[in-house]
Amino acid sequence: MSITPKAPTAPEPAALTAARVAAAPVDEVLRWLDSSAAGLAGAQAAARLARYGPNAVRTHQVNALAVLGRQLRNAVLILLAGTAIVSYFLGDSMQAVIIGVILAASIGLGFVNEYRAEHAAAELHGRVHHNAVARRNGKFVTVNVTDLVPGDVIRLSLGEAVPADVRLIDVSGLECDESILTGESLNSEKSPQPVPAGAELAESTDLAFMGTIVSAGEGTGVVYATGTSAEFGRIAAGLDKRQPETDFQVGLRRFSYLLLQVAIALMVVILVSNLLLRKPVIDSVLFSLAIAVGITPQLLPAVVSTSLATGSRQLAKAKVLVKRLVCIEDLGDIDILITDKTGTLTEGRIRLVDTVDAAGARDESVRRLGLLATDVDPESVGASGNALDAALWESPRPQQLVGGGVHRVALLPFDHERRATSVLVDDDGKRVLVVKGAPEQVLARCTMTDPVAQDTLAALFAAGRRVVAVAAKPAPGLTELTGITPSDERDLTLAGFLVFADEPKSAARQSLSRLAALGIEVKIATGDNPRVAEKVCADLGLASKGTVTGAQLEPLGDDEFVAVAQNHTIFARISPEQKARLITSLRRKGRSVGFLGDGVNDALALHAADVGISVDSATDVAKDAADVVLLEKDLGVLATGVAEGRRIFANTIKYVLMGTSSNFGNMFSAAAASALLPFLPMLPSQILLNNLLYDSSQLAIPTDRVDEEQLQAPSHWNVAFIRRFMLIFGPISSLFDFLTFGLMLGVLHAGAIEFRTGWFVESLATQTLIIFAIRTRTVPFFRSRPSALLAGTSLTVVAVGVVLTISPLAHTLGFRPLPWQFYAVLGGFVLVYLVLVELAKMMFYAEPIRPAGEPHRTRGHAHRVRRRAARFHYVTGVRT
Repeated sequence: MSITPKAPTAPEPAALTAARVAAAPVDEVLRWLDSSAAGLAGAQAAARLARYGPNAVRTHQVNALAVLGRQLRNAVLILLAGTAIVSYFLGDSMQAVIIGVILAASIGLGFVNEYRAEHAAAELHGRVHHNAVARRNGKFVTVNVTDLVPGDVIRLSLGEAVPADVRLIDVSGLECDESILTGESLNSEKSPQPVPAGAELAESTDLAFMGTIVSAGEGTGVVYATGTSAEFGRIAAGLDKRQPETDFQVGLRRFSYLLLQVAIALMVVILVSNLLLRKPVIDSVLFSLAIAVGITPQLLPAVVSTSLATGSRQLAKAKVLVKRLVCIEDLGDIDILITDKTGTLTEGRIRLVDTVDAAGARDESVRRLGLLATDVDPESVGASGNALDAALWESPRPQQLVGGGVHRVALLPFDHERRATSVLVDDDGKRVLVVKGAPEQVLARCTMTDPVAQDTLAALFAAGRRVVAVAAKPAPGLTELTGITPSDERDLTLAGFLVFADEPKSAARQSLSRLAALGIEVKIATGDNPRVAEKVCADLGLASKGTVTGAQLEPLGDDEFVAVAQNHTIFARISPEQKARLITSLRRKGRSVGFLGDGVNDALALHAADVGISVDSATDVAKDAADVVLLEKDLGVLATGVAEGRRIFANTIKYVLMGTSSNFGNMFSAAAASALLPFLPMLPSQILLNNLLYDSSQLAIPTDRVDEEQLQAPSHWNVAFIRRFMLIFGPISSLFDFLTFGLMLGVLHAGAIEFRTGWFVESLATQTLIIFAIRTRTVPFFRSRPSALLAGTSLTVVAVGVVLTISPLAHTLGFRPLPWQFYAVLGGFVLVYLVLVELAKMMFYAEPIRPAGEPHRTRGHAHRVRRRAARFHYVTGVRT
């Protein structure tokens, strides 16, 4: 009896290691994956997706505990909590309760707002997709990368992020940037040939790994690992999720340190002075702690989170995805925008409008050659990843024009140095090399160029058309084995030109006007012909300071490059490296530069910019490099985002300036009064109650209107400016505190309780109502009206403070009703106070805030590197 040996069982995809797959022939890997070079059927793919799960590394999940933890990591709140604990153990339960209410309000409001904002961001992340081209049911189709499964056969093209770990089947000049995995800066050349067993990851040239970037050529391969089973997925799943601070967060932190320093200094001075005056120790400690808490804007975290949450909702409506909420302020920071032309100034819907020979006469043979030289194999057809190639295949009857006797032998894909694509085809038994690319490069490779061709080209450019030249030559000596090299692209004969149209956007003129109103200078960096760019800009009314080409930029030194960057508007035929150098040059002059791009050639510039901006339809590498993703490629959407960032910052600064100046003034008055009076000028619990009421009124600041003047240029954290504002306007507040002291002691002959009641009401009224003056640099109400909610809450809080002094709670809180004459005089005090603040405001803003010529921003290089290194990396359509 003979026993037939069993065939070895194919390993599960989860058990396929990179080393094992790299050492095996392609046919063996396909057998293991129960697949073929023709890919999977739709039903197979669906079953495997249900079995192995989505091709995702980490979803954008909202973690309530993480959000709560961020609220608790705040120096101001830690000071509050410490004060509450000390107050409770020293016997002042009222003070502990009030501080507890403040803590609960700040943490609760901050949590609710950030949690809602995180949910909004998660929804927006869900709307940003990456696509891959996979062979399903025998045809290449576009699928979401999260739907890829082991066994899928996919096509890799220039500029794409490899969406999963892939065993290559065939390649054409394929190279991948694998620095994210190996740390090597050199590109890895790929081949479908298996490597020796035991080869290192960097030596596995027959594999393409998730997260690496296709830097040259193209290829096809079979997916063998997805999601967290992929090499990058295993690494990314264990990465620290913490993000480095943005400039906005750094400013908040430095401001908190300033307040803590002032609070500690005041607390020590007051405590020592009270002890020297032999006042009760416990009362002195509680009073000094209350002073320390009183000078801090306790609800600043809540105000900031409310502002960011409000901003995120507004940006969500405008279809703007900011990868981190705190980056909203960075978006408002830019004063120069460098953008490409296609899709921003133009419709972005490229269509073929004509095919002409060198003399300008229509010639369909030119279109046929152009179809042969696309990234689509004419025998199998399928989807194209190139807009111009897609437009060619969308023209009338492309397959009929190509015919059935054509076989593609070899392909040399497009790259940004050659700016051309070459194909070797067998056309009814004749070997022909077809080259399609930028007219300047193709014409330079032709044997003879008719002057008429130059005239034809000039006329097409003058009409604002995008033009691709097509040339060819017989190539009997080239074979599939020899392939095509750049040296073969010579001695060509010009066939003619493919003429494409991309009309200017009707809304672009208005969008450019909005950006100009925001003080943003727009510059155009394009790979297109300079005359085409000039025509589009002229049609849209974009004033140009001049045009310069990449060839003219190439020989310039750094200083010359900076001058050219400042004094020109259009940069045409510019290389990826020159785009990045352009941004770096402008930043050297202290400008904050935003860059909007969507191609693989934009990645360097997106990294170099202060704010990298891309769009949902961009290449993977562009979206990975960007800080902001626009779900619509529209400059109007971007203008909305910039204005929202500036509005948020302006409203946050209103709270900061108001809180520091009025709190400092009141605490300075309290310190002076405690040193002179035989009793505490205000009980610790009354100080905290005053601050709770006052801060509550300011929670409406995020809803406030912002003057147009404040949106016309970016503003920045400037602790020196805040300190100066505090030291000027704080004493004005103290002046009226001292006038109130004189009224209470010298006129009304008030005792301790009446004194505290009078100062409580005056302090609350002056520091609350001052928001109407501080919120604008112009005359309040007449030239700048506050929001209805801010006006209502401010007036209501003052009324509540007065009512508390005459309510049944008055005795518990340590208050006593005051005569009507006090309120009459107080009304006059408040009116004179507001007028005096207006006069001081006029003088304050009339002085230069920073020396002439000083850059408006200083962002450290190390900080920029850390921030960019932690940008979200969209490899599989979700953040990693």
